[in-house]
Amino acid sequence: MRFPEFSGEWKETKLEKIAEITKGSGISKDQLSEHGSPCILYGELYTKYKSEIINEVYSRTELDSSLLVKSKANDVIIPCSGETAIDISTARCVPFNNILLGGDLNIIRLKNNDGGFFAYQLNGTRKKNIARVAQGVSVVHLYGENLKHIRVYHPAIEEQKKITRLLSLIDERIATQNKIIEDLKKLKSAIRKRVFTSLKNEYTESCEINQLLAYEQPTAYIVANNEYSADTTLTPVLTANKGFVLGYTDEDSGIYQKGECIIFDDFTMDAKYVSFPFKVKSSAIKILTAKQNVNLRFMFEYLSYLGLKSEEHKRHYISEIASLVIELPSKEKQNRIANLMTSLDNKLALEEKAKARYEDKKRYLLSQMFI
Repeated sequence: MRFPEFSGEWKETKLEKIAEITKGSGISKDQLSEHGSPCILYGELYTKYKSEIINEVYSRTELDSSLLVKSKANDVIIPCSGETAIDISTARCVPFNNILLGGDLNIIRLKNNDGGFFAYQLNGTRKKNIARVAQGVSVVHLYGENLKHIRVYHPAIEEQKKITRLLSLIDERIATQNKIIEDLKKLKSAIRKRVFTSLKNEYTESCEINQLLAYEQPTAYIVANNEYSADTTLTPVLTANKGFVLGYTDEDSGIYQKGECIIFDDFTMDAKYVSFPFKVKSSAIKILTAKQNVNLRFMFEYLSYLGLKSEEHKRHYISEIASLVIELPSKEKQNRIANLMTSLDNKLALEEKAKARYEDKKRYLLSQMFI
């Protein structure tokens, strides 16, 4: 896939033919500060910087910058080490001069080529090639000597820049979408806090959670085979923590099909609201359902409002959570609160689907533009 004004075959060559490959200089996490010179550390490439072109540098250090390696606008940087080969096969373009580059960074300094174009290319079709030359098991290393032999395409600079511009516009839209989603989450959290805090000033009934929610042990619903499928037509296997859907199983027995429930991790106290059939991975899950005249969604939001957390590795629900006293308003008020929270979640889901569409479009373009 190409822009119509360009023609002719792309030239292919080893990276060392069009770039100088060097290394950054040592900056550790404990040497970061609120002030000083802007800097980038290797681990930040796959945590803080989500798109190929770095538009803002987040870290600073007060180390003597005259002794450290600085970027030149258009540099491409790749980690020298990480936990997995895919982690360290993460290329980012630094479009600024004089950014301090940490010691565990490979620096690809291009000659007469566009850094953004090569960051996209290296993260696309060349990512697996980079991963293959990485070395190590518990800690994976990527040496500049290995990078030199990666083969890359380099069309005319005008075509490189036009491809970079298109893909960077999509990245900007994804970043905007992330901001919309983050702001919606903050809005929902603020509304939830205000709603549940105000219950103390209204007519409510004080009840223990075990008077409002029934719980069931998950034993009958634990998946037997933990080699999950990616086939979304099968039954999802759930966890209550951030992962939520671990994968899918073709097991046709022991599926929870009793309707809406809350799955509650007895160790971390994370909770998820579930409205579809599922299986679970762990026995540390409690399955919570509403008793008579209690709105389950209201209770889920109340648990979220409480901000339950623990660093103790023990089961919490029966010993601590079930006996917590909360303020229960009328069923009508519960329903109104639940409907409000559901509306906000529906809006969030729409924005997350929009983000997924942009990400799918970017993946498609990367697969079609870089062969």
